[in-house]
Amino acid sequence: MKGFAMLGIGKTGWIEKDRPACGPMDAICRPIALAPCTSDIHTVWEGALGERKDMILGHEAIGEVVEVGSLVKDFKPGDKVIVPAITPDWNSLEAQAGYQMHSGGMLSGWKFSNFKDGVFAEFFHVNDADGNLAHLPEGMDPAAACMLADMVPTGFHGVELADIQFGDSVVVVGIGPVGLMSVAGAVLRGASRLFAVGSRTNCINAAKAYGATDIINYREGDIVEQVMEKTNGKGVDRVIIAGGDVDTFAQAIKMLKPGGKIGNVNYLGEGDYIKIPRVEWGCGMGHKAIAGGLMPGGRLRMEKLASLMVSGRLDTSKLVTHRFEGLDKVEEALMLMKDKPKDLIKPVVTIKW
Repeated sequence: MKGFAMLGIGKTGWIEKDRPACGPMDAICRPIALAPCTSDIHTVWEGALGERKDMILGHEAIGEVVEVGSLVKDFKPGDKVIVPAITPDWNSLEAQAGYQMHSGGMLSGWKFSNFKDGVFAEFFHVNDADGNLAHLPEGMDPAAACMLADMVPTGFHGVELADIQFGDSVVVVGIGPVGLMSVAGAVLRGASRLFAVGSRTNCINAAKAYGATDIINYREGDIVEQVMEKTNGKGVDRVIIAGGDVDTFAQAIKMLKPGGKIGNVNYLGEGDYIKIPRVEWGCGMGHKAIAGGLMPGGRLRMEKLASLMVSGRLDTSKLVTHRFEGLDKVEEALMLMKDKPKDLIKPVVTIKW
């Protein structure tokens, strides 16, 4: 089979590999919709995970099952499935402790394009198929559904980590596709005033459509000063970090009320340390909490998130700004995520077999 791979740090290209083998609890799928992620950019061009050689990229897919192992009960060849970016080992101790995304070690539930070949290929392997696949609802657009693989669960996990309660004031830093899903999730969780930090017109319009009440444009001045001015110096109850860099945490601490919480779902691709401002952290005693997490995986979560789309409570189609047809377009779509033109939110490649 062919796949689009990381050849080494800063290098990508098409390669030929053997089709993956199917274990007794596993499935082999072929993609029908694929989406590149900014994480792929960090992995290849920043070397965020270290050197990877001839590793097929991609972790966002809607697929069709072509083979299942002898112990798989709920899926069969021909089924259309949602494939989450995180595919844990559900019998691991970490999963039993409630942190399935770290099954086998830190971030080890993230297997695609991290520890094993990803989904940008003619075929890809899914471990523990009954626990990690979810049936694609009938009639759902595969391109819109592809957002369920990573963008929706990651954005919503930021909401969970920040522990948003009814009536909370919230800042979402970064309104790319993940941040936009954090905006949508925060609204569903009952946020009142919601500040979305970004500058691109497409993203601003989408943030407003998802429920942002205020836009903070970082090109128009310091975001902390803007938030503090709009809140009469009080700050906000919760901050979700879905963009920025290691210095963004200092800004989040400064705009957060005592007792507030920060939820980070931003993949920090570079930088050695995160600095926390001492005074604004209450000299270490301000009850300002920081939680950073990798999205949970699993069939149950995928099915629940898909039900939000089926019921009309969540529309992910606003994220899909660029559509391509054919597996050979994966490279072009990935380069869009690298270059980030002004009109981009998320590209999706659909494949007809």
